[in-house]
Amino acid sequence: MMPGGQPNMQQLLQQAQKMQQDLAAAQAELAEARIEGSAGGGLVKATVSGAGELVGLVIDPKAVDPEDTETLADLVLAAVRDANASAQAVQQDKLGPLAQGLGGGQIPGLPF
Repeated sequence: MMPGGQPNMQQLLQQAQKMQQDLAAAQAELAEARIEGSAGGGLVKATVSGAGELVGLVIDPKAVDPEDTETLADLVLAAVRDANASAQAVQQDKLGPLAQGLGGGQIPGLPF
């Protein structure tokens, strides 16, 4: 702080740059993260990136009934939703503190 209670502009700029670098590093880490969700006792497993992009889907053959495709569709949706919920928790854990440091609670472009 400078005399008179004014913040040092150079310090503010350095802090902002550091937060921006930390945010970029956290976002890159999230893009590489893989988070799994499941449904039906593990019969369907979905894997999403830390950013919530579906990157993998495994369906146990026991879950496949040609006469009941609706149940399989429900299991797939549930597994993807489970994985996305976990990804959002990871996003909040990694990016939430950075968002608070930037003066807001939400990062643009992220669903939390």
